Amino acid sequence: MAEVTTAPIRTAVVGFGVSGKVFHAPLIQADPNYSLDVIVTANPCLRVKPPLTHLELGATAIAHGLNVVVDKPFVTTVSHGEELAARASDAGVQLTVFQNRRWDADFLTLRKLLRDGALGEVRTFESRFEWWRPEGFGNWRDSATLAEGGGILHDLGAHLIDQAIQLFGPVEESYGETANHGPHADAADTEAFVSLRHQSGVRTRLWMNGMAAQVGPRFHVLGSKAGYTKWGLDGQEPALAAGITPSDASYGREPQESWGLLGVDGTATPVPAEKGDYPQFYRELASSLRGQGPLPVQPAEALETLRIIESIHAFA
Repeated sequence: MAEVTTAPIRTAVVGFGVSGKVFHAPLIQADPNYSLDVIVTANPCLRVKPPLTHLELGATAIAHGLNVVVDKPFVTTVSHGEELAARASDAGVQLTVFQNRRWDADFLTLRKLLRDGALGEVRTFESRFEWWRPEGFGNWRDSATLAEGGGILHDLGAHLIDQAIQLFGPVEESYGETANHGPHADAADTEAFVSLRHQSGVRTRLWMNGMAAQVGPRFHVLGSKAGYTKWGLDGQEPALAAGITPSDASYGREPQESWGLLGVDGTATPVPAEKGDYPQFYRELASSLRGQGPLPVQPAEALETLRIIESIHAFA
């Protein structure tokens, strides 16, 4: 943990859905840079806070001179995001977006492989968030409309697109498909596909599906020297949900049987996984709030992801 050089940063969690309960509250409590003083929720039973509320809540906090962390996908539209960023700038407060998947173990492992040149020149990158949940989430996600910030493209596309841009740079061209296979006809998409062409020349293909009876690999990357294939999702979310804290020795560690394979068919070998590190978001944020470093996620980065999502919804 980072050494505390001043008094802990007083913190409130507004909204106690999955993100507040599983991610923000445990990560803040585990970091000595912070004190978790308040948890605010409009409905303690439902414990939800859909993206539609992010603009109003964020703007209210900014108006009171507070620094703000907004959960992904930031807000429902690009114009709302630009408005919130402008308000934060005018008020002289910090505004960032919780893109925790930048610190997934498999993402950190792939980033290291790319940095080391282990795959050669990357040509295609495939990434998936898929699972089998035909009954739905059991919360607002099952019925939320596109105008309310609903849909799997908003929910998970915000992660997958952000990861792709972090790995391979700005996007030159995007294309997407969406579909709703859920019981609510007016709800937003339950399945989505996105294709991105990066300025670097890499082609990214992303899949999101909550009703996949069989799932594909989490990552499948092909380069001029080797490929890298990884199955299964990062384990930090279920660990936090089970009460495992970041101080636990097992936190963020992937078992060897979950490691991805690097190489060519017939000679591919397991690659030791980097340690998953969601706490890094709040460590970087603390440094930024104390004037010692940049924000962990810039609002402009979240806006770029939103622009891609918005353009896909406009034509899908």
